[in-house]
Amino acid sequence: MRKRLRAKHAFTAWAIVMYVFLFLPILVMVIFAFNKPSAAALASFHGSNVCSLPPDQVGNIAVWNGFTSCWFSAGLHDPTFIPAIITSLEIAAQAAIISTVLGTCAALALARMKPRYRAPFDSLVYLTLVVPEIVIAVASLIFFVQVRNYFHVFPSLGRITILLGQVVFNASVAMLIIRARFVGMGDSLEEAAYDLGSGPLATFRQLTLPRLLPAIVAAGLLSFTFSFDDYVLPAFTNGTTNTWPIVLYSAVRFGLTPAVNALATIMLAVTLLAVVITAVILRRSRAQTARRQRLA
Repeated sequence: MRKRLRAKHAFTAWAIVMYVFLFLPILVMVIFAFNKPSAAALASFHGSNVCSLPPDQVGNIAVWNGFTSCWFSAGLHDPTFIPAIITSLEIAAQAAIISTVLGTCAALALARMKPRYRAPFDSLVYLTLVVPEIVIAVASLIFFVQVRNYFHVFPSLGRITILLGQVVFNASVAMLIIRARFVGMGDSLEEAAYDLGSGPLATFRQLTLPRLLPAIVAAGLLSFTFSFDDYVLPAFTNGTTNTWPIVLYSAVRFGLTPAVNALATIMLAVTLLAVVITAVILRRSRAQTARRQRLA
């Protein structure tokens, strides 16, 4: 008994160490988003807004120099960042909508397929998820360039190719979430609706879709999150289109200011908010399903 208790405490301590190791850098980034420029930079500055200093005059920002929140305003009013933020939001919204629609259709179709026909499609879906993103990015780049060479009506590298590449991954994620919900619902209510004279379209619209809606919303939010903060795939297929992660990475390479930390903090907050909303929706959905099963 004591050995089990010691082992449990040891694994708990190891898990805590791992979580600290993983999330401490993120915490440091958030804290230093509120960091002032160095004392030497402040001494030579004569303006009204210290966050307007160029990167080469900010000084050492790896040391805590004092609290200020002006970097958030400076980053959001930077003409370099605002177009990239808008582009990322537009692409993420479009990818979420398209991926959710495709994932819903695929989930409904695959759940009703025979196992021998469903297996190849399941393999493709899981392959999309387990293959490293760098491999998918390189393959997407080669594919889009070759298709453009043979079919000139196909768009060149840019916003549309970023969207197409992200839809491939996000549709697989959406399909898994919605399919799990659809399979867990069972088909007893649908069969009862058919017995009462309801048609397939009416049954789907009045019965199936409302019960699937929490999973559909959750899949859409996750698809938006994955698309919004994706860097690898857009970096290969963007052409001249710059998304927010690409601009942030460029800012880190060519001059780091706390404004970059502030924008990354905003990006983290948006991602966490979407994940929390998704978790709440899925939890309520599971609770409602369990309640209905108990009543049945």
